[in-house]
Amino acid sequence: MSWRDFDALARLDGDEEMARRLRRAERSRRKLLIHALLTEASKTDDHVGPLPPLDSAWELLARAEARAPRAVNRILTNPYTGSWAGYTTRLMRNGIDGVGPLWMHLGHAHAIAAAAAIRAELDFETAIPAWQGNAMLPSLGMAGFPLSEPFSSAVVRGVNGRYFVSNGETTVRLPSAPDADAPGWWGIRRVRSQVGVHRFSLWLDDLDPYRGLYEPVPPERLPDKDLADWQRLIDEACRLIAAHLPGLARIMPVGLASLVPKPQVLFRNPSASTGEAFGSAVVGLPADGTSLADTLIHEFQHIVLGGLLHLVELYETDPRERIYVAWRDDPRPLSGALQGVYAYFGVTAFWRALHQAGRNSRRSGFEFAYWREQTWRTLQVLRTDATLTVAGRRFLENIAGRLGPWRDEPVPSESSALATAARRDHLAGWRARHLRPDPSVVTELVAAWLGGRPRPPATLDATDLPPTPVPDGSWSHARMDLIRLASDDTPVPPGGRPPAVPGATAADFAYTGGDYLEAIKGYRQELATDPDRPASLVGLGLALSARGPHPAARALLRCPELVRAVHRQLRAVPRPPTVEQLASWIGQLVPG
Repeated sequence: MSWRDFDALARLDGDEEMARRLRRAERSRRKLLIHALLTEASKTDDHVGPLPPLDSAWELLARAEARAPRAVNRILTNPYTGSWAGYTTRLMRNGIDGVGPLWMHLGHAHAIAAAAAIRAELDFETAIPAWQGNAMLPSLGMAGFPLSEPFSSAVVRGVNGRYFVSNGETTVRLPSAPDADAPGWWGIRRVRSQVGVHRFSLWLDDLDPYRGLYEPVPPERLPDKDLADWQRLIDEACRLIAAHLPGLARIMPVGLASLVPKPQVLFRNPSASTGEAFGSAVVGLPADGTSLADTLIHEFQHIVLGGLLHLVELYETDPRERIYVAWRDDPRPLSGALQGVYAYFGVTAFWRALHQAGRNSRRSGFEFAYWREQTWRTLQVLRTDATLTVAGRRFLENIAGRLGPWRDEPVPSESSALATAARRDHLAGWRARHLRPDPSVVTELVAAWLGGRPRPPATLDATDLPPTPVPDGSWSHARMDLIRLASDDTPVPPGGRPPAVPGATAADFAYTGGDYLEAIKGYRQELATDPDRPASLVGLGLALSARGPHPAARALLRCPELVRAVHRQLRAVPRPPTVEQLASWIGQLVPG
């Protein structure tokens, strides 16, 4: 890849040809992985099971490629060919079976070859694995048989353009259009959407066993009603992307080919992807098309960066979980933090475009204000990290050059205030759960309090505390959910009720409704019951801060981990202070 293309992809200026080059590189990488895997596995007959020798899979692939190269390219481009190759290579390397016996995973090569042969319209016969009675032909569909045993095999044969899968007792004939359903056959369904010159085509793969993130999963057939919902939401999302980010609308169909549909999770847009499954994302059913557009852009960014990382080293390996990011509740290694920066850079661009167009102005203003600052914060941490390579620094500098000026663009004061509160909320909650104060500092503060000192003994500096990945307490997203509801432009229908927010307390409702005195009262009551609850500690800090400068607010929002650690030590004394009293005392030394 040229530096010109590298810089353009970093800045969100990539074009279709750049995406095609990434896709071709992934295809070549997978072909090499498959060849290496089969070569190694063929050295012994222990991995064959009830299936033909693995050499025959490679031979059938070669026949298909000689007849119809595009057929093999389609199979190699299938995201789950990549996830299968990675997963099975790890099993071979570690000498373990995984989910099911090793022969079944290695034998998936026969299924890949059979699918390529069907696409190439070859006459052939081979055997493929069947898991729980399901025989998968990648990129085509799945034949289902009565369950006899968990791990078995089925025969695939093609004669004169007709294709069959059988298990000895039952034969399933593939329909002429394999993405259609037929007796005993589930096709992989496709959703298409066209917006002007922009054409989007997404497979909704609920069948392939290697569509999961970490290990094989059984089929989860999407009900017809959900399929209709996905079509509607994809249409809405594609219209938004095409209208507001037309450059991205041109490149995205090249890099995002398949979705693994999952059920809806209220107030969440769950999604995930892996570098091995270039072209695919696991996505929960969103609430609306705008949320889906956000998620598709987010995952497309991950896919692009995953492909880029197979070509360019951006950082040295460092598994330490040490970096705060706003999109996760736990500390992240540099690799995960960098992935998130690039993904949310794209998300920020989307909300910025909507905000500039006056679309969903309150919601887009909040999301733009929130994500530009959260992404910038992590970007600033990464730019000086010692594990970055020269290419990694260049990549981040490109992002900074584009994202930096966006921070000065105006947003409504209400959106800015909500975004600031949401940022402070999450960071303080993360600190309370993942930072552990120096025990000597805690001891000194306890002694000073018990000694009746009017002020803490020293200036507090909690900036260099290393995080621990093990959280001290749980975290509630309810307050953030309420903040997002407050920023939504969608009115509650007449006679309707706003959606219930799981985990939200009366104090959370009071705070997000602007009744800060009632919120303070509520959080005090929560802390009287459970003085360790991170969401209550931070909630009290937010509510006090909303009323004006307050030393307790400063301590609860800037060093809640210290307030809680000292308070734990003081609970055993005859007349322990309240959390708020202690926070007010410590807050005298916390800068505003």
